Amino acid sequence: MRGMRQATGVALAVSALAIGGAIVDAQVGKRTTVLDPNTASEKELQALPHMNATLVKGLMGKRPFLSMTDLDRVLGGSLSAAQRTEVYGRLFLALNLNTASEQEIMLIPRMGKRMLHEFEEYRPYKALSQFRREIGKYVDDTELARLEQYVFVPIDLNTASDEDILSIPGMGPRMLHEFKEYRPYRALSQFRREIGKYVDDGEVARLERYITVR
Repeated sequence: MRGMRQATGVALAVSALAIGGAIVDAQVGKRTTVLDPNTASEKELQALPHMNATLVKGLMGKRPFLSMTDLDRVLGGSLSAAQRTEVYGRLFLALNLNTASEQEIMLIPRMGKRMLHEFEEYRPYKALSQFRREIGKYVDDTELARLEQYVFVPIDLNTASDEDILSIPGMGPRMLHEFKEYRPYRALSQFRREIGKYVDDGEVARLERYITVR
């Protein structure tokens, strides 16, 4: 009887972990005040500080940006470091928490060396919930929510929930359907081939930033 109770307890624990894994799967940080440079409209970009029609046109012509350093390089031709920092309070390409360089992380407004260390200390991140838990030790809820807008952990194409997939900037119901249609994915090359039926190479590369196949 005791053995049955232990077995049942193990089964329940495994079930709970599976359910928990689905709930806390990796995703893109929720954005409330920061725009994505690859999906922001021309009108939204022109409303940002220090942006003008010429700069916006040039920025849109170079999309998609696949790294924050690429965006910083483009804006650096027209804006000072202080001006870019102000822009990045409203416009930023989310950073992969596990691979972003120190240079990229330091582009986050109000980022200091101490917080840079904390960002890197907890690598590899398995889920955004881990980021919230660990970084939440050092900042209050308001600052944690602000920082979350700048980061993501790649989602697993084979297990990610609809909510996780839809957190990718520019993702809609149609592409959500295509992401799920080809499960299980064996490799990223399969993702490129299948999703490349619906969007161009630039968009495939943009989407690939946010995903992985485990």
